[in-house]
Amino acid sequence: MPSFLNTAFALPLRALTWLGSQGTRGVAAIVFVAAAVPPLGALLRPYLTEAILCLLCISFMRVDLAALYSHLRRPALVATATAWTTIGVPLIVGLIAHATGLTTRAPGLSLALMLQSMASPMMASPALAALMGLDATLVLITLVTSTALVPFTASLFAGLFLGDMLSITPLTLGLKLLGILAASLLAATAIRWIFGAAAIQRHKAPIDGLNIIILFAFAAAIMGDVVSDLLAQPVFTISLAALSFAIYFALLAITTLLFRRIGYERALALGLMVSQRNLGLMLAATAGVLPPTTWLYFAMTQFPIHLAPYMLMPIARRLTARGEASGATAAGSTN
Repeated sequence: MPSFLNTAFALPLRALTWLGSQGTRGVAAIVFVAAAVPPLGALLRPYLTEAILCLLCISFMRVDLAALYSHLRRPALVATATAWTTIGVPLIVGLIAHATGLTTRAPGLSLALMLQSMASPMMASPALAALMGLDATLVLITLVTSTALVPFTASLFAGLFLGDMLSITPLTLGLKLLGILAASLLAATAIRWIFGAAAIQRHKAPIDGLNIIILFAFAAAIMGDVVSDLLAQPVFTISLAALSFAIYFALLAITTLLFRRIGYERALALGLMVSQRNLGLMLAATAGVLPPTTWLYFAMTQFPIHLAPYMLMPIARRLTARGEASGATAAGSTN
């Protein structure tokens, strides 16, 4: 290959590698840059579905099949975690929304909360868990099983709780989700077959950088109107932001407490997964035909999604250090 071509490819690779090395800091910075440049959001919004497909493809492409198979030997824990995130969470949210009358008083917000609870965990959850030093393998297998079930569970809960609030039928929602996931999986499988798992692992850092760029494109597309909404209705917008943080950390805390018997480090990893909901998948399935309040709430959820991993790093480090100390003590007592 000519030297000028080597240079042309080397510079972008170095830039992507540097970006990928920023870890949770890079993920946290995305949300502020995306909110600060509204025209970019308007420019990128037509490509929202493509960004979601790319994020899903990268995540499927990087699945560690060996780790996946090894965790299938612990089906009870995986089944319990899967049932909690795909059935328990949307059932509780749906019952609360109906019991409090939220579906009639604030249908746009009720729709947002139900779509959030019905969504599968974000495909980036294992990578974020790994960046925080937590057990990413349990998150990975639970993510895969939850994602496989979400076309069916989302269709079920849409029929139970949403009624005519959606512009599409529950069956259409399930079929669209299934199609998006199947297309992403097929593309990822083709990439793994062409380039090989070893090459994908070898280029982990630049792929991380590419992932951050696509995450930015998605965040910018969904957050394009945040500044104008904040200026037009500041109290309402800030209230939605506070609600998004409250729901995020409530899911995190409840999940961590529910699974504390497997150890707080692994329970926190599951809590991170459950609180990071893949709203992009729901946006793609509904083609973005949603009420303004639903859109605004989805935009506000980007703040806890991107900031929480960085905020939780000290806790994760403490739990990891405690786990390593316990392991060392146990190993010493057996010698």
